[in-house]
Amino acid sequence: MDKIAEKVILVGVETEGNYTRFEASMKELKNLTKTAQGEVVFSLTQKRPRVDSQTVIGKGKVEELVQLIDAYEADIVIFNHELTPRQNQLIVEAVGIKVIDRVQLILDIFAMRARSKEGKLQVELAQLNYLLPRLIGQGKQLSRLGGGIGTRGPGETKLESDRRHIRNKIIAIKRELKEVTAHRERSRQKRQASDIFQIGLIGYTNAGKSTILNLLTTAGAYSEDQLFATLDPLTKKWQLPQGMIVTLTDTVGFIQDLPTQLIEAFQSTLEESRNMDLLLHVVDASAEDRLQHEQTVVALLNDLALEKVPVLTVYNKSDQIDDADFVPTLFPNVLVSAKSTLGKEQLTRAVREMMMELLVPYEFEIPSSQGQQLSEMTRHTLLLSETFEEAENAYHVKGFAKKNSKWVRALEE
Repeated sequence: MDKIAEKVILVGVETEGNYTRFEASMKELKNLTKTAQGEVVFSLTQKRPRVDSQTVIGKGKVEELVQLIDAYEADIVIFNHELTPRQNQLIVEAVGIKVIDRVQLILDIFAMRARSKEGKLQVELAQLNYLLPRLIGQGKQLSRLGGGIGTRGPGETKLESDRRHIRNKIIAIKRELKEVTAHRERSRQKRQASDIFQIGLIGYTNAGKSTILNLLTTAGAYSEDQLFATLDPLTKKWQLPQGMIVTLTDTVGFIQDLPTQLIEAFQSTLEESRNMDLLLHVVDASAEDRLQHEQTVVALLNDLALEKVPVLTVYNKSDQIDDADFVPTLFPNVLVSAKSTLGKEQLTRAVREMMMELLVPYEFEIPSSQGQQLSEMTRHTLLLSETFEEAENAYHVKGFAKKNSKWVRALEE
């Protein structure tokens, strides 16, 4: 049986620093709340030069918030700003119900979404780091309020115990993550050593990365119209029309103001992207704040030292826009609809063209007695043509392969 959705009041302050993104950011907060299974009953917004240092919104607004909580029988208040421990405490004392901020909400969704052991550990680490300075006054509030949004993951009882317990827990999780990460590193090195061309999918949350993964690989990855539907990196094989097998790895979606705690926690997941041969940056072409989404992802790529990896921008959801009015901003790019078979062809062609630029061309003969080698080349390189030369009793092959692969090494020698 479904549990009844918690009633949520959102609170945001439009300041001199955030007015250009404020509207979009509030809309995003609403979607995040929906994803966390909350029901937004009211959005309280306020304009002021900067947020109030004590309660974010001024005294008068706090009183208004208290009345709204009564009128709507709200269970929880979610602020669109990161609250300091002191602010959180003052607001809770004033309103008497659970108060969380955007960061905690995102962490909470991550806790719901994590499937793998590594994902779960990473989320828990981020939550504990966030909660450590916020333990004051949380005890009474949590024991009185029970579960729900903002308390998934570590749970209340753990939080009520002292800081030392949490610090020890953080150390233990870090140790465990090291082991899990080392294991992932080993399987990644195996993939790299095996000449396989690796493609990573990145993009703003809900741009359609998982849909594209499913389109190309029939992977059956979870693809829902939800924020952060994918949390655990999933790697699948994709066989190109000519026979070459490459890998596709889906990553967690980015979002503006992605909490730093999360970027730290998901280092190992994002590390995955660093070793890719090509990144497909999936952009929802129909999103109103498309430019903002693009900038967020590009900025994060730079923060994560990924700017050296080649990128092909995939403008997705072309079925929801008028192609004639569409002006791309990132290059090279391809415009597709992941929902159509034509989209698959267009995308495959664009990826192939990009690969030909990144790989090294080869051309040589394979004696007809070495058929095994030919089928291996078909799988591991981008074979463009093979013609059988009767006179030489050999196959004349042309194509592209990875720079450090054995085919190219053989040529150089």
